[in-house]
Amino acid sequence: MEKKNENSDEFEKFAKDVFPNFEEKPFHKAYYRLLQAFAEGKVKRLIITMPPQHGKSHGASVLLPAYILGKDPNRKVAIASYSATLATKFNRRAQRVMEGKVYEGQFPGTKIKKGGAGKKAGTEEGSWVRTADHVEVIGQEGELMSVGREGPLTGNRVDTFIIDDLLKDAMEANSPVVRDNCWEWYTSVVRTREHNGSSEIIVNTRWSEDDLIGRIMEREEVHTLRNWWQVDNGSSGDVWIHLNLEAIKAGEPTEVDPREKGEALWEERHAKKLLLAKRELDALQFECMYQGQPTVAEGLLYGEGFTVYNKLPCDIIKKANYTDTADTGEDYLCSVNYVVGLDEMVYVTDVVYSPKPMEVTEGLVAEMLVKGDVRVAYVESNNGGKGFARAVQGLATGVKVEWFYQGANKEARILSNSATVMHRVRMPYGWEKKWPEFAHHLATYRRLFRANRLHDAADVLTGIVERENEAIDQKGKITSIKFG
Repeated sequence: MEKKNENSDEFEKFAKDVFPNFEEKPFHKAYYRLLQAFAEGKVKRLIITMPPQHGKSHGASVLLPAYILGKDPNRKVAIASYSATLATKFNRRAQRVMEGKVYEGQFPGTKIKKGGAGKKAGTEEGSWVRTADHVEVIGQEGELMSVGREGPLTGNRVDTFIIDDLLKDAMEANSPVVRDNCWEWYTSVVRTREHNGSSEIIVNTRWSEDDLIGRIMEREEVHTLRNWWQVDNGSSGDVWIHLNLEAIKAGEPTEVDPREKGEALWEERHAKKLLLAKRELDALQFECMYQGQPTVAEGLLYGEGFTVYNKLPCDIIKKANYTDTADTGEDYLCSVNYVVGLDEMVYVTDVVYSPKPMEVTEGLVAEMLVKGDVRVAYVESNNGGKGFARAVQGLATGVKVEWFYQGANKEARILSNSATVMHRVRMPYGWEKKWPEFAHHLATYRRLFRANRLHDAADVLTGIVERENEAIDQKGKITSIKFG
């Protein structure tokens, strides 16, 4: 791990001095360190995404503009948001910071008119502007402006742009017209006010993969921030640096975000239990707002959702299991018990879906096989699957365990069989609560294969229908369903 740069916590100390009662957590330290790197010019283009109610705007739209003008009273700063009212609210709060005694003590060269209007012309403060949406630094060129989306900044040069949530809510995000207007305003107003030395920060809660951040990512170079050397040496140039702070950590620990997988970002205020309950209500919205991984329903592979059953068919012709062991450290073992009825539909009856090591999952799968009265279990032998299958066979002696090598292309298999999976696979009522991780990864699985981090759940359902289609094919019946 790299040694922390001297004075890299200056902005953090400033925040504590101004708001001594603010409840700061470890992720705030990383957030403030990154904001300081931006203020110092080490990063010119910065994107930060984090969940609602985690202090995003407090840091970037209130403290940061005041800090920047304190360090450089000649800088011209603009705050933009989805409405002029909200942008003005940020401006007023920043002004309150700037007229406080703590700020005056730290930055004596940056002064604004006291108490707004009322100073007579000819006095030190009389000729300087201070309104709710525009304040000038007395005796300097610096100023702080605020503007709502689609508002004008005609004739104003901007040295630093702070863009805080250009989309208000899901309704706006789901409107192509609003998204297009947002992009047009950004390209025609924000970018045209910038110059060679300008810097730009976007702090957002994600709503759509076609939002402002999504469109920038399609067109410009964006690097994910994992290590502090990416910003501390000031060599990022015009490349965008992106930090995504997930409500529940999904990836491996990094130097910038050292949480273990599954840890909540702010457990004391937004506990993991509460977050999981929110995810159950709307998995797609949770991925957007809380995980920073937006998608659109049209881009989901299983967008229409699975057919649900209340009870199993009376006539069952097969009780089986399909298991795929974890490929890498981030993968999940996925093991699914299912039955096939006379209607040739596949009814999922039980699931083990876990990132735990094989020595743990071997027992879980064996127990599930015995409990479900499974007659045959198919285990992919790739990546240690053969050893896993032998261990399970030893624990579940009454089950016939068969292992096989899966050599077909995973992407082609999953995508080409998706319609058949939707047609043939049935889930039990309440399955989303019974197997939340399994359900969540299926509900958010995308058609764009490379956009998915985990393929395990989709891969196993694909393997099930492939195997059962073979059985139907041997009887001379239809093996797949294709739409369009």
